[in-house]
Amino acid sequence: MPIQEKPTSSEADADLYATRSADITVPKFRFPKGEMRPDVAEALIRDELFLDGNARQNLATFGQTWMEPEIHRLMDLAIDKNMIDKDEYPATAEIERRCVSILADLWNAPELKNSIGCATIGSSEAAMLGGLALKWRWREKAKAAGRPTDRPNIVTGPVQVCWHKFARYFDVEIREIPLERDRISMNAEEVLKRVDENTIAVMPTFGVTFTCQYEPVAEIAAALDKLQAETGLDIPIHVDAASGGFTAPFKEPDMAWDFRIPRVASINASGHKYGLAPLGVGWVVWRDKSDLPDDLIFWVNYLGGNMPTFALNFSRPGGQIIAQYYLFLRLGRDGYRRLLDNMYDTAAHIAQEIVKIGPFHLFFDGDSKKGIPGVSWMLKQDGAPSWSLFDLSDRLRTRGWQAAAYTMLPNITDVVVMRVLVRHGFTRDMADLFLEDVKRSIEYLETHKPATPLGKESQQTPHHALSKGALPAKAP
Repeated sequence: MPIQEKPTSSEADADLYATRSADITVPKFRFPKGEMRPDVAEALIRDELFLDGNARQNLATFGQTWMEPEIHRLMDLAIDKNMIDKDEYPATAEIERRCVSILADLWNAPELKNSIGCATIGSSEAAMLGGLALKWRWREKAKAAGRPTDRPNIVTGPVQVCWHKFARYFDVEIREIPLERDRISMNAEEVLKRVDENTIAVMPTFGVTFTCQYEPVAEIAAALDKLQAETGLDIPIHVDAASGGFTAPFKEPDMAWDFRIPRVASINASGHKYGLAPLGVGWVVWRDKSDLPDDLIFWVNYLGGNMPTFALNFSRPGGQIIAQYYLFLRLGRDGYRRLLDNMYDTAAHIAQEIVKIGPFHLFFDGDSKKGIPGVSWMLKQDGAPSWSLFDLSDRLRTRGWQAAAYTMLPNITDVVVMRVLVRHGFTRDMADLFLEDVKRSIEYLETHKPATPLGKESQQTPHHALSKGALPAKAP
C-alpha cells in the first residue's frame, strides 16, 4: 500500500498509531513519494531505535554516554552552526581557539602563544593530521639532505585502527611492534630496532585500546635523545593520547608524557572520550607553529572571508566544540579530577570483585599510574571452564551489558581478554549491578551448553606479572 501524499482531514487529529502511515511498512530503501505527519515519522523512527542497545550499559565503548541537561541545550543552540564557516560564526571559532589554548596549557606547552591546533570530528582525524604534519616535515628535511622521499615509516606499539588507515591512505609504512608474552606494549629497546632515517615519527599510545595502559613516552624520548647524540638522527614523537590526554593531567599531573618532553611535537586526544564531550570531537595540538607546515593549510574565501583550514573534513558541527568549552568552564581541573577519582575507584572495585566471582586473572586493574579507568581480565589456565569469555560476553548482552571480549594482537593472538571501561555516569551501584549479572551469567553458563564452539579462546594463559606488564613466558 503506497503512502498517501497528504494526511486526510480525518487523520489530522488521529492518534499517531491510528494513522494509515503507522499501519504499513515504512519505506526503507526507496525514496518515499508522499508526506507523513512529523509526530508519526518521529514515532516510527524512535520505535526502531528501541532495538539499539542502552548506551549507558555499553562498557565496551570509550565514548561518553551521559551529558548534563545544559549540554543538550547548548547542542540545540548550535545544531545549525557549521564550524568551518568562521566568518559567519566568529564566536564559535573563538571558542575553538580558546579550547586549543586550554589544551596546550593542560599538556604543558612551553609557550602558549606559539602553540597551534584545531578541533576535528574525532581523535582519528586528529591523529591523521598529526601524522601528515610529521610526514611533510620529514620530507622537507629529506629533500634538503638529498635523500629519497618515497619510503617514509612510523614506529608504533599496538595501535588503534586509525594509524593503519593513516599508513594505507597516505602511503606510509607502519612498523607496529608485535606483542610478546613478556612485553605487552612498546618499549625503548623495540623502538630503536625499527627506527631509521626514513622514520617520520615514533607514535606511542597513551592509553592503549587493547590493554588500557600508558606506553612509556618519557623512556622512549630518552632513548631517541641518546640515539640523536650518537648518530645525529633526530626523530620526533607524536603522542596518541586519545584517552589518556584527559586522564593523566588530572590524576597524575607530575607524570611527564606531554610537551614537557621536548621531543614531543604533537598530541591528539578525543574530546568525546575522557574529555566528557558529546560524540564527534577530537583535538590535535602542536608544540610550536613551526611543527605544522604552511603547505598543509588551505585558505578559502567563498564563505564570506579569507579563512585558513587544515582538516580532512570540511563542513563539521560546532556543538561538540561548544560543549567541550562548557565542560572546561564547568569542571576545571578540580572537577575533572573528582570525576576521575570516582571512575578509578569504581574500576578498582570491579577489579577487586571480579576475581571473586569467576575463574579470572586480572589483565589490567585500573591503576591511574599505569593507564585509563578500565579493567580487563582473562580466564585462568588451571581448571579452565567449559565456556569462553566470548560466551560470557554474549550472555551479558541478554541483560543489556556490552562488555568487549577480544583476542590480542600478534604475537599473542591466542590470548583472549574481556574489558570494561568506566566512564562518567557509571556509578558504584551500576558496577554492583554489572557484577551481579556477571555472576548470574556464569551460573547460567555452568549449567547450559556454551553458545560458541570451544577453541583456543577458552584455554587462556593467566596473567601472573601484571606489575611488569608481562604475560607468562610459555604458551598454554
